[in-house]
Amino acid sequence: MASVSSLGAGTSLDLNTLYDNLQTAEQTKLTPITQQQTSYKAKLTAWGVVQTALTKFQTAADALKNTSAIAQSKVTSTNTAFSATLASSASAGSYSVEVTQLAAAQTLLSPKVASKDTDLGDSSLSSRTITITQPGQKDPLTVTLASDKTSLADVRDAINAKQGSVTASIIKADDNSYYLSLTSRDSGVANEMTITTDDSELAKYISHDPLDSSTGMKVQVAAADAIVNINGIKITRSSNAITDAPEGVTLNLTKTNVGSPETLSIVKDNQPMTDAIQAFVDAYNSLQTTIGNQTKYTAVKQGDGAQDTSNGDLLGDGTLRNIQTRLRSAISSTQGSGTLSTLSQLGITQDISGKLTVDSTKLGKALTEKSTDVLALLSGDGKTTGLATQTSNLLKDMLGTDGSVKNATDGINKTLKNLSDQYDRVNTQITATMARYKTQFTSLSQLVSSMDQTGSYLTQQFNAMNS
Repeated sequence: MASVSSLGAGTSLDLNTLYDNLQTAEQTKLTPITQQQTSYKAKLTAWGVVQTALTKFQTAADALKNTSAIAQSKVTSTNTAFSATLASSASAGSYSVEVTQLAAAQTLLSPKVASKDTDLGDSSLSSRTITITQPGQKDPLTVTLASDKTSLADVRDAINAKQGSVTASIIKADDNSYYLSLTSRDSGVANEMTITTDDSELAKYISHDPLDSSTGMKVQVAAADAIVNINGIKITRSSNAITDAPEGVTLNLTKTNVGSPETLSIVKDNQPMTDAIQAFVDAYNSLQTTIGNQTKYTAVKQGDGAQDTSNGDLLGDGTLRNIQTRLRSAISSTQGSGTLSTLSQLGITQDISGKLTVDSTKLGKALTEKSTDVLALLSGDGKTTGLATQTSNLLKDMLGTDGSVKNATDGINKTLKNLSDQYDRVNTQITATMARYKTQFTSLSQLVSSMDQTGSYLTQQFNAMNS
């Protein structure tokens, strides 16, 4: 029997066309699956867009709840003896500032030693202790040295290894002149050093008593407190950074200006808070636009049964609607019992579309006249109360590992996995069906070809008998 190279070869049957038509019909079984895959992939992409908008809104809410980091005032004066930085609690005002003395950290210097590596201690002692006490430090700094570790270099290394309230260094004057320098980490007379040791030989070089000038180390830089007069009030601090006078202001002293006091001018500054509130409003409105686009519905014309292709990919999604409702409720909530308890009292209102608008005049008035109440309304205790705080907490929950967004996207990914498995099963079935068709068509083609050959043979024989 002749072999068949293609379906229907050697016959009048068009089996190839029939096979292709059957394959096309079988492939339509995959169409509903691929359509669902396309739909769910679009939903997943849409959730990614929503998640980005939610994250931007959370960033704005986080910034707004942290009102302590948002400046409420600013310095308008130019000062040379000091610089000023302001906390949110700083009040507007004018201050006369006269710096009469800068704080200084004490520095001590040992007597000259010919070599930094020569042991200076009593060799009969197996060990000795150096103790450095400072009234301003809770605990003294102590180092213990072995009998062969009493050189200037050894003392320097031992003190620095403690990483405590004193640092040590060696000063080389020439090849035969070395000095040990000790400097207090902190300035002020409260950090003046007293140094003792139980090694009488080492004490000739490493010791200091503020009341006894005969001890080994001499004062090179005296410990000093900063002294500044603010509006005629004398203020003494151990540091050149004065953090509590005036309240909410940090003065960093840089030089003295005795007899020529400078004016520090602080004025109310609403702009940083206005910007933070506007950023919150803009992020919220952007989120509403995003949700609107993803849930958009275009009515179907009468007589047209197909849905409009411009519909949002998350049209009718209950999770997204729940997120939108909860956020609208959060920003509309009443906070505390102060004179300001809602956004509308700040001039921030919600229009019919759900978006926020800002009355800049009303907001500016509230920030100027009731700034403390504004902060209380927005940040509350910074943990559970306050409109921006609660909004931030809500968004953190929605975007968390067990939040609404994660659950929604997990559900979509699970559906896509099931659809992929379903597609593979149906495709395998189609492949098996077409293989069966091909086998059957091949057998049919061979049978018809055989019958045609037999018919031709019989016709030839019949014609030969009649001739």
